[in-house]
Amino acid sequence: MTEATTGANKTKTAKHTASPFGMPNYEMLKFDLPKIEMPEAFREMAEKGVVQAKDNYEKIQAAAEEATDLLKSTYATAAKGTADYNRKVIEIAGTNAHAALDYAYELLGVKSPSEFIELSTAHARKQFEAMTAQTKELTELAQKVTTEIAAKDWRYGNTKESRKVA
Repeated sequence: MTEATTGANKTKTAKHTASPFGMPNYEMLKFDLPKIEMPEAFREMAEKGVVQAKDNYEKIQAAAEEATDLLKSTYATAAKGTADYNRKVIEIAGTNAHAALDYAYELLGVKSPSEFIELSTAHARKQFEAMTAQTKELTELAQKVTTEIAAKDWRYGNTKESRKVA
């Protein structure tokens, strides 16, 4: 019985080898595991699990690709709309600057207070009408971009109209 115990202790004890730098090196223990045959039901269940995991992975990957395409499309639409809106704001600023310079030039030719009041009233009326039209244009442009983004079909990444055609 002492031989069996000593033999068991020998297999569990790690071998120590001295390192030239002072720290000991330990070897990993080696165990011989018996080969066990898997039951057929367990093997089938594992194979089904692998197939199901692959299917789920493919579905998740497809959904992620669709979401990425949708985000790209939405971002492109928003970027184009923002650029159009900014161009319109710059155009409006240029128009307003020209109107202000024209007004200043006309003020140089004013010879009486009544002429000044008449010119100022006409300019204010013109600017109010221009501002109203400009605000309407900007509002319509912003609504157009918002509508284009909202019209995206979130499942397919394209507009509902283009899906009806396809």
